[in-house]
Amino acid sequence: MADQPSIVTGTLRKPFTEQIAFFRAKLGNLVPTEFWDDLEREQHDTGFMVAGAQKADLLTDLAAAVDRTIAEGKSLDAFRKDFRAIVQRHGWHGWTGEGTKAGEAWRTRTIYKTNASTSYAAGRYAQLVERDYALWIYFHGGSKEPRQQHVDFDGICLPPDHPFWKVFYPPSDWGCSCYVVGARSERAARRLGGDPDKKLPDGWDRINPKTGTPDGVGRNWDYAPGASVAPIVQAAAEKVRHWDYRIAKGFMEGVPEAMRDALAQSYRSLPSVADDARRYARRIVGETAGQIEAIRTVGLVGPTEAARITGAWQGAPLRDISLYDFSIAESDVRHILRNHGVEGRELARGQQPVTADHYAMLPLIIASPDEVTALGMSKASEPLIRFVKVINGQRFTAIFAVRNKQRTLALKTFFIGVKK
Repeated sequence: MADQPSIVTGTLRKPFTEQIAFFRAKLGNLVPTEFWDDLEREQHDTGFMVAGAQKADLLTDLAAAVDRTIAEGKSLDAFRKDFRAIVQRHGWHGWTGEGTKAGEAWRTRTIYKTNASTSYAAGRYAQLVERDYALWIYFHGGSKEPRQQHVDFDGICLPPDHPFWKVFYPPSDWGCSCYVVGARSERAARRLGGDPDKKLPDGWDRINPKTGTPDGVGRNWDYAPGASVAPIVQAAAEKVRHWDYRIAKGFMEGVPEAMRDALAQSYRSLPSVADDARRYARRIVGETAGQIEAIRTVGLVGPTEAARITGAWQGAPLRDISLYDFSIAESDVRHILRNHGVEGRELARGQQPVTADHYAMLPLIIASPDEVTALGMSKASEPLIRFVKVINGQRFTAIFAVRNKQRTLALKTFFIGVKK
C-alpha cells in the first residue's frame, strides 16, 4: 500500500502531487464569502474560501498560508502562527471564533484540517481514476467520536461507478477522516483489508429531511471532493512531478500566473517562512538537531520581481527568471558563516557578524528591498544580483547567484553593515 497513502497513516503531513495540483488549481479563484455555506458542494473543487474573509489581500494571505501547510506539510501550530499574523496585519475582526483561545483553536483547526483533508481526498480521487482500479475500498478513519454509519461502511468494496461514491466518498462531514484505497481484484481487496462480501446497509441513501442528506453526511458534504476536476488534476500533476528539488519549489508553476506576484509576497510574509529559514541555518551550524536538506526554497520569483531584476542588468544577457525561486543551500550557508560570522573580523570591517537567526530576515529582504542591483558575473560565470534592505538601522545585503540549470536564485553571500 506504499502508493496508496491514507490520512490516518500520517500522509496529511506528506503531500503528494495530485493533492497539491488540486489545491493549486483553486488559487486562481479566491472567493470572498460571508458564511461557510456561500460555496456549495462541487464549487469547493474550483474555489478557495475562508468563511467571513471578503477582502482580496486578506484572502490571498490566507490562501498562501493554507497552500504552505499542504505543499510543505507544515504543522497546525505553524499555521496558527501564520493565521494570527495575517489577522493582525489586516485588522480582521468578526470572524467566528474570535476572542477566545478555544474559539481561535477551533477555527484554525477547522480551516487547517478541512483544506488538508479535502485536498488529500481530491488528489486520491484523481489517482484512483487514473489507475483504473476495479474496486474501491472504504476504510473508517478511526475518529475518537465516530459516526456509526461510517463505522458500518468500514471495509466495504464497490466499483468506482457505484452511486455510493457520489455521496459518501470521504470526507463526508466536518472532521471525517475516512479514506479510500483501490484494488484490482477481490483477492487484492481482501489482502488490503477489505471485505468484498460485505453489503451496504439497507437505507444507506435514505435522505434525512432535517439535513437534506443521508445520515452520516453533513450538509453540503454530499459530493465527492475532486470528482468534478479529476482530469484537470491529473494533467496538472504531470507538471508537478518535474519539480526540481523539493515539493515546496512547486510554489511556482502550479500557481495561476495572475496570482503569482500576490501569492509570492504573501508567502514571504508568513512568520513560518522566516522561522523555517532560521531553523534551517541553526541546524546547519549545529545549534539544533534535525534533518538538513541540501537546498531550501524561499518561494517564487514573482513576475514583478523578475522584471525588476532583469531591468537591473540594463540590457546584459539574462535569461527569463519568472519561474525561478529564491533558495538557500547548506554549502552556501556554511560559506557565509565562515566569511561573515566571525565577530572580530566583521567588526573590523564595520559590519555585524551574521548569525543563524539573521536568516529569518531573508524573506523580508527579498519581498521589499530598498535596492536591487546587478553585480556582474561570479567566478563560476553566474549572474549576481544584490538585494539591500535597512532594518532597525542595520544594512542587510544578500547577494544571489542566478543558477539557470536549477532554475533558482541561490543565496551566494550575506552580510550586515550599519545604515549609511
